Amino acid sequence: MNRSLLQLIVTISETKSFTTAGEKLNMTQPAVSRAVTSLEKELGVTLLIRDRRSGVMLTPVGERIIRIYREILQGYDKVDQEIAREKGLETGSVRIGAFPVAASYFIPKIISRIKKRYPNLEFSIMEGTIADIHYLLDRREIDVGLVIAPEQSDQQTIPLYREGIFAVMREDHPLSAKTIIHPEDLRQEPMMICKAGYEPPVMAWFERANEIPRIEYVLYNYRTALQMVLAGEGLAVMSELSLLDLPPGLKVRRLSPVAYRDIHLAAAPKNERSIAVSLFIETAQNLFPFQTEHEPLIQI
Repeated sequence: MNRSLLQLIVTISETKSFTTAGEKLNMTQPAVSRAVTSLEKELGVTLLIRDRRSGVMLTPVGERIIRIYREILQGYDKVDQEIAREKGLETGSVRIGAFPVAASYFIPKIISRIKKRYPNLEFSIMEGTIADIHYLLDRREIDVGLVIAPEQSDQQTIPLYREGIFAVMREDHPLSAKTIIHPEDLRQEPMMICKAGYEPPVMAWFERANEIPRIEYVLYNYRTALQMVLAGEGLAVMSELSLLDLPPGLKVRRLSPVAYRDIHLAAAPKNERSIAVSLFIETAQNLFPFQTEHEPLIQI
């Protein structure tokens, strides 16, 4: 079984299409079908099932085998990078996953720094919820992910940034006259809560004060939450990076007790990382040395 065949099967599993996978790898659809049939015959198991609604689906054994194929392909990449480094050339690729606010703030800065020194490195970026990023890491579809520090996880994570959490409200709201917001201040206020894995530190802040927020809207996009606050539909308690591009007419206030969430880098164990992934993590740590206390990036 050669490298190109492994890449074909993995690409089919990701695109859920023989045709699209063939286009990506410059193969005709009949050639793709013949390759898949030949491989399944060689293995003696069915890896892929065609479904009219969902496209190409993996069988249970296909799911398990595809994960191994991805690990083998990563091994090929490591060999390529070792050879390139020996020849004085830094090449390779890094597949990055991140939730949107982390993607927009951290990733451009990290890639820009690396590209200045190693222009031949390639990067791909996938955005999604925090649950999406963990799922992609588990399936080895990405090499490194920016996630919220998990309470319990088998994944190895590295602290990157401690992000403050603040209250946000319209500038004409009576609470904007206060410099510090306490949980009891929000007892009767309609609240916006952003889900998709962002809300645990916010809910924990209320729980520590034995307060239950009056949740008016549950949202999945922080920009929508800000616009709802601006429309006068309630207040929100949101993370620092979500408030970098604050619309005019809104005010941010500190919380007491102080609240924060930690953003981590999640990746394979150090001895399993490629040179390019290790370089990405090292650059991220140099650019953003983890600090438990720092001045917020936003004006308050």
